[in-house]
Amino acid sequence: MVGSHEFYLGYAIKNNTLLCLDAGHFHPTETIADKISSSLLYVDELLLHVSRGVRWDSDHVVTLTDDLQAIMQEIVRGDYLDRVHIGLDFFDASINRIAAWVIGTRNGLKALLLALLEPRNLLRQYENEDNYTARLALLEEQKVMPFGAVWDHYCELQGVPVGMDYMKDIVAYEESELSKR
Repeated sequence: MVGSHEFYLGYAIKNNTLLCLDAGHFHPTETIADKISSSLLYVDELLLHVSRGVRWDSDHVVTLTDDLQAIMQEIVRGDYLDRVHIGLDFFDASINRIAAWVIGTRNGLKALLLALLEPRNLLRQYENEDNYTARLALLEEQKVMPFGAVWDHYCELQGVPVGMDYMKDIVAYEESELSKR
């Protein structure tokens, strides 16, 4: 990418256009999660290109990383769901493309669910009370809360496979359709 975040932000503000933050095209110590709330001070909406940045090529299947979770936490904590458009990247020529799409989408949804499950009101209460000890304790405690059971229940409600059961459908599709190519 040619340019810089500051250039693109300034251009978007000046031309009243949608700013795109690309998760794979920042310095290895940066994450687009750090740029969401500050950018939304100046632009109405954001487009996120979410990928798993591996620095020499960023277009890889989205995995449930700390960076992905931080992006979703920032969106949910700031109440930006109606102002941020999330695009997930699925390209990885080394694996089945249907699997890349399924795995990446499920990980994007899992990270969003994790953010939505945060006890935001209690965290805000502790913050407003300057009770940083309780806030830290709650942030750490939530890491072991039963997210997996909630995710499995969500999948069941949506009528989609739970756990790795989706792989059966992918393998069957690969054998019946993709093998014809």
